[in-house]
Amino acid sequence: MPLEIVTVPALDDNYDFLIHDSETGATACVDVADEAPIQAELAARGWQLSEIWLTHHHDDHIQGAAALKAATGALIRGAEADAHRLPPLDAAHQPGTQFTFAGHEVDIFDVSGHTIGHVAFYIPSASALFSADSLMALGCGRLFEGTPDQMWASLGTLMQLPEETTVYSGHEYTASNAKFAVTIEPQNAALKSRADEIAKAREEGRPTVPSNLGVEKATNPFLRAHLPEVKAAIGMADATDAAVFTEIRKRKDNF
Repeated sequence: MPLEIVTVPALDDNYDFLIHDSETGATACVDVADEAPIQAELAARGWQLSEIWLTHHHDDHIQGAAALKAATGALIRGAEADAHRLPPLDAAHQPGTQFTFAGHEVDIFDVSGHTIGHVAFYIPSASALFSADSLMALGCGRLFEGTPDQMWASLGTLMQLPEETTVYSGHEYTASNAKFAVTIEPQNAALKSRADEIAKAREEGRPTVPSNLGVEKATNPFLRAHLPEVKAAIGMADATDAAVFTEIRKRKDNF
């Protein structure tokens, strides 16, 4: 049976995610902005939480984890390099390794940039990437700790995944990201169409997360810094890929 993945809105614009295996009954939660919506969703579905996976140390991704563990007894996983600023970990992982959840392999990627030690979780059997504040819908996380080179390398890793990958990112920032993206590539027809769809979805109160990696590669300016047409569009035709990414990130910071 395929895994069931449920998006759980939290706080003002966060998303946490529940991952459920119906055959074993195992359920995992990716990040815990607020334990109350997660507990409500678990109760409504009759699921018992088994594990909590934490992507990075920011409060809006971990502040409900201790209470959720206390209520459920769930095992907490996170990056060993970030363990000193995460809730106590039951399983501390190194990027580039895997663990198994309900018979499904889960790959751990280092996606440093937004923070140092940020990790993403990828489940190949479900074509599901939990990227939190690294790769986001039409964007990427602001660089609070890492460098542009680090973030560009992190995004490069994620771009190697199959294009059918579903991207479960951590925030509802897509409408503002779309407005910025159009300033970088005003002639990108796929982007303009996507921006219109996003605006309509938000007007109707519908989420824009998760997204699709193939669509991100066609429309997300932060994944397109290596393309000649993007370099030309921002007047950096002869610049390195990393330099173009750095300029796009700078422009978004000031947008």
